[in-house]
Amino acid sequence: MANATQPLVQVGGTISQVTPAFCCVSGLSPFVRLGDRVRLEAGEQKQLGEVIRLDEARVTIKTFDEPIVAGLGARAWRMGPAALYPDPSWKGHIFNALGAPLSDAAGLAHGQSAVLADRNAPAPLRRQRIAKPFKSGVRVIDLFTPLCFGQRIGIFAGSGVGKSTLLGMLSRAKGFDTVVIALVGERGREVREFLEDTLGEHRERVIAVVSTGDESPMMRRLAPKTATAIAEYFRDRGENVLLIVDSVTRFAHAAREVALAAGEPPVARGYTPSVFSNLPTLLERAGPGEEGSGSITGIYSVLVDGDDHNDPVADSIRGTLDGHIVLDRAIADQARFPAVNVLASISRLSQLGWTPEQRNLVSKLRAMIARFEDTRDLRLMGGYRGGADPELDKAVEIVPKLFEAMKQSPRDPASMDAFQEMARALQS
Repeated sequence: MANATQPLVQVGGTISQVTPAFCCVSGLSPFVRLGDRVRLEAGEQKQLGEVIRLDEARVTIKTFDEPIVAGLGARAWRMGPAALYPDPSWKGHIFNALGAPLSDAAGLAHGQSAVLADRNAPAPLRRQRIAKPFKSGVRVIDLFTPLCFGQRIGIFAGSGVGKSTLLGMLSRAKGFDTVVIALVGERGREVREFLEDTLGEHRERVIAVVSTGDESPMMRRLAPKTATAIAEYFRDRGENVLLIVDSVTRFAHAAREVALAAGEPPVARGYTPSVFSNLPTLLERAGPGEEGSGSITGIYSVLVDGDDHNDPVADSIRGTLDGHIVLDRAIADQARFPAVNVLASISRLSQLGWTPEQRNLVSKLRAMIARFEDTRDLRLMGGYRGGADPELDKAVEIVPKLFEAMKQSPRDPASMDAFQEMARALQS
């Protein structure tokens, strides 16, 4: 990451307070704005930080790596706003949240134009309309929650239910020129496994931005913004971009920590007001671009704490996105993967992905699944007798075959026509 604008005059201040979470600098207040980068110097050591609060007498700085090495009286220098310089040669490489390469940097070029990590979404009336569906290659999604280019969808689940595996399967979808993946707060050992095993031979079109769970909240908060900025660069080149963020909940956790350090009060389960304004600001940047550009199809995993789907962050994200796919722990316990609860999942653009006949079929299948699940306890207690209810008889016959047909693992080939495959499974 480099400066978008180099200050003509070097302006500095003096560190007047140091805490485990932040430090304060005197003498910089008239010269910086929120979000500006600041370089702290402690002898030969240098640290990069960001302005998170402005007061008349001092500014509050939170560093991108911890702990803070500078002490009282050390110098802090203004660096101005920061930006990325993406280039097509970045495909196939891995970066940290600041845009520094983590993989072999050979062949990486410096882009010609700066791209800010914080950027406004396209104007609503200048955006293209979403019109074209795509096949995700995952049968259960193509059947019940079909997706479109430029759509933003959330995958909601607790821990250990298969979110990352499903994201890896979705990253192989056809029709995308570039795939940008942000791994936010992930376990360090899982990063290489995800990139090498899950993506495999598809890595040549993938750009990964990684911030592991042991990194500072500043890095975890920045990673999705950096990934989105890279996706916007390729979108503005006219490409169809797939943006995957795993997970946006950990972005919210990091934003909460930064906001608390800046002095914001918690308002809902410890979350500060700015968290709920930062979420739509980030999510709205994905979607269709302006006329003449490409689109960003956003897939965001949402970690629901304690399997509580009414968590404030999950509820806010669900209201912002164009649909949600719910992974159910009870379905995962039955070894049915992907563990999608089709009754709780919805795509708000599904009408664009179905023909009228397919829409009617899916409605009937949903009704059968609902009837099958509603009577599960009754059937387990022996209260079901065949022939008494023709609709229930049909559900008992068809739904188990349908569940079996929807099973799919990352090792299975991608689905080419989910409806034809389902029909063959039911006929057998």
